[in-house]
Amino acid sequence: MAIVVRTEKIQIDRLVLGPFSTNSYVITCRETAESLVVDAPGEIGDIVTALRHTRPRCILITHGHMDHISGLADLKRALFLPVAAHPGDAEALPVDPDILLGDGDLLPLGSIQPKVLHTPGHTPGSVCLLTDTYLLAGDTLFPGGPGHTSSPDDFQLIIQSLTRRIFPLPDDTQVYPGHGDGTVLGKEKKAFRAFSARMHKPHLCGDVVWESS
Repeated sequence: MAIVVRTEKIQIDRLVLGPFSTNSYVITCRETAESLVVDAPGEIGDIVTALRHTRPRCILITHGHMDHISGLADLKRALFLPVAAHPGDAEALPVDPDILLGDGDLLPLGSIQPKVLHTPGHTPGSVCLLTDTYLLAGDTLFPGGPGHTSSPDDFQLIIQSLTRRIFPLPDDTQVYPGHGDGTVLGKEKKAFRAFSARMHKPHLCGDVVWESS
């Protein structure tokens, strides 16, 4: 476990779990010690340990791919917590979500209110979570490119999600993705502008890289 953010108001811990090195995050309000878990890739004992000195409130799922939810059923049983997910991915989960998320929803967490951003493209129900200047991006945005898309239509959808909901955020927004290390949003905006200025292969999708695709 590594602390990636620690301010007077908030702490964000990152755990790298499961066979696909998936990031799970714990967001904690430092005033009240209330916390929420973002994604449940497996190795739930590590997540439970990370929550030991907090008051967990819910488990939020960024999207319904197995590498992000393989530990969800066991974690819910262990913690007796509600599961929050977007209805677009609800059927992909091993348990029924208790809270259905919509774009712009606020999740009360002590003195902070993380905001849900619906960002379809990687999956229909993909969401990101914004807290102050910190964005937990799931598999929507990575350093150097967007999340994987399975069709040209999905690629256009994830580009719409980025341009309408993510790129309007301030340049200094810190982005923490579902795999690997983080990035700064201003850097990704600049790379996307260069990408957009070039011609591309028709029917582009898959693992797109701003610099070389």
